[in-house]
Amino acid sequence: MNQIKRVVCGISGGVDSCISAYKLKHRGFDVVGVFMRNWDLTDETGHCQADKDCEDAAEICRKIGIPFHEVNFVKEYWTHVFTPLLEDYQNGLTPNPDILCNRHVKFSSFFQYAREKHNADAIATGHYARTSFGPFLERSSPEKNCLLFKGVDPLKDQTLFLSQISQEALRCTMFPIGEMHKRVVKTTARQLGSEFKQYAHKKESMGICFIGPRKFSNFMREYCPPQRGRFIDVDTGKVVGQHEGTPRLPATPHPAYILQAALYLLLC
Repeated sequence: MNQIKRVVCGISGGVDSCISAYKLKHRGFDVVGVFMRNWDLTDETGHCQADKDCEDAAEICRKIGIPFHEVNFVKEYWTHVFTPLLEDYQNGLTPNPDILCNRHVKFSSFFQYAREKHNADAIATGHYARTSFGPFLERSSPEKNCLLFKGVDPLKDQTLFLSQISQEALRCTMFPIGEMHKRVVKTTARQLGSEFKQYAHKKESMGICFIGPRKFSNFMREYCPPQRGRFIDVDTGKVVGQHEGTPRLPATPHPAYILQAALYLLLC
């Protein structure tokens, strides 16, 4: 028998977490909305997107009729996500900060916070994913492991980014919109009335959250010192240019570059 009563739902200020919290409330759970502040530095214009998202999250909770809280995980994010990301880029690797954030922050620090601060029986997020325990843990079992399944929307499936979270957290996590397509989520928000319609039209956050609209190369200059090297023509051995290191270069699938369809360059 499912004894889950209190669910702490991560609220980002977007339509996915909005509808997730609404569905939880509608099913009779004691829902608490929490906004996670993971990055709070301003960009070059002095704008902090986290402040606006926090305001939207608080407004969503007010409209749904659930309590709202804000928790600061900036230190945890810096230690477990941002610092490893910089180290990997400087070593020529391509890290995935979303995987690290889910593993160390959303499904670790947030999970522990929800249980210890709010006495939560479960947590919930607006990820497009499913589990063998069901969207509301209605099929949970202490004798079985919880399996992670793809969301029904193939264009929005986020299971890759959830692939490293612990079994302990997964078996206590609800994904209320995992069985919905994105278009249905937006339609649901519009059908709830004018108060929720704006979230259906809110621009989605894409890319790495702490970079925002800035150029990746400009952002990396703030944190990674130049590692200058040479472009060399592999046929002649002649130095044909200089570079400032792999973090400054556009992302490519191979460590080789082609110039004028004939000149092959190696990074060294």
